[in-house]
Amino acid sequence: MLFDDLKKANMQAMKDHDKVSHAILPIVLNKIQMLGVEKKAKGEELTDVDSLQMISKTIKELDEEILAFSTANRLEKVEELKAQRNVLACYLPKMLSEDEIKAEINKLDDKSIPSVMKHFKTNFAGKVDMKLVNQIAKEL
Repeated sequence: MLFDDLKKANMQAMKDHDKVSHAILPIVLNKIQMLGVEKKAKGEELTDVDSLQMISKTIKELDEEILAFSTANRLEKVEELKAQRNVLACYLPKMLSEDEIKAEINKLDDKSIPSVMKHFKTNFAGKVDMKLVNQIAKEL
């Protein structure tokens, strides 16, 4: 399970004195654990898809921080955040390209926005940027 892989990577980062990995991995692990507690309260199980979504969300948060620090001209902090982002990015699966998304949408019988979004959320969770899917679906 991805959560276990992240825990092992965090332990290894501590052993290797890898400050970049050890700066971001505990944060992601904590977020995933909190999500697991919420899911358990609802009687649900934590899945790899949940972990992937939390990693993606954290990467988006890091991107926002990078933009803010770039605007403030704090380049040392920007480099630190980019390194943390790269650590997390290696845990994400390969994302679908625009052409692959278009091809998948064209295979569908019902090309309405709600139907397309539901299809991608069900079948490609964590492997596609839902904003991009929405944008492409509107264009078609």
